[in-house]
Amino acid sequence: MLKKALFAATALFALAGVSHAADLKEFRVGILGGENEADRLRNYACLADHLKTEFGFEKVSLFPAADYDGVIQGLLGGTLDFAELGASGYAAIAIKDEKAVTPILTTVQKDGSTGYHSIGLALKSSGIKDIKDAKGKKLGYADPDSTSGYLIPLTQIPKDTGMPNDKYFASTQFNGGHENNLLAAYDGKVDIAVDDSSGIGDFKDGYTSGTFRKAVDKGTVDPNKLVEVWRSPLIPNGPLVVRNELGADWQAKLTDFFTKLPTTDAKCFAAIEGGDYQGYTKVQPDFYNAIIDARKAAIGG
Repeated sequence: MLKKALFAATALFALAGVSHAADLKEFRVGILGGENEADRLRNYACLADHLKTEFGFEKVSLFPAADYDGVIQGLLGGTLDFAELGASGYAAIAIKDEKAVTPILTTVQKDGSTGYHSIGLALKSSGIKDIKDAKGKKLGYADPDSTSGYLIPLTQIPKDTGMPNDKYFASTQFNGGHENNLLAAYDGKVDIAVDDSSGIGDFKDGYTSGTFRKAVDKGTVDPNKLVEVWRSPLIPNGPLVVRNELGADWQAKLTDFFTKLPTTDAKCFAAIEGGDYQGYTKVQPDFYNAIIDARKAAIGG
């Protein structure tokens, strides 16, 4: 009898969850840290308008978290419905609860690839031309949950230097997101900043996409004063994820909506992605297995 009662209660709870998702009145979008809050809200305003029009939401709430972990915890705790994550951020969620979210899409670069790079940037005036010139210098990281701004430099730079970063560099520090990290190098607070970048196109443009590109477009950095001193192997582009409690129907609807966005509003697509991309393509969780394994080994959940 107790077993039947527990099953009935579980079934009722599940049905209640489905009903709530089907009758979704507010859609909550998490926005990773990396740029200042005003820029992030401005870039995502067009997306909020489109979501309202397309799905009839009474409200689309944008949550620009102070750091990556704010979005990660929001998705895990059910206070956010959707976000675009970096691969390491998705790995953090998958390690804690593999059933919390589903990756639906990822971006496609202008060259057709679904990957990007972590690059090391330094001032030309520093005299650093290569990572091997940087021994005893200061290295700036972006965020502890960033793929290109922490996990990949942490694990891949030592393959080029032969030493762990905390031994090779005089010091390492987090600078509160990619934009702040890039500016820390530009302002001479660190000698090298690791940044996310497509790594394709012209350096003078900040390449085709990534934080370096955004900063060049905004005029906050002059690429002629910078030099690329390190580049990682290709990293899987991060996923657009949907909270699983919304159900497969909403995952399908949102997949269709975002797949069409580069055509329906190319300007909005470029604003939320920060650069030039071909569009989106479907992605499966196993696309991120290597990043999940790397995160488990290097920094855990």
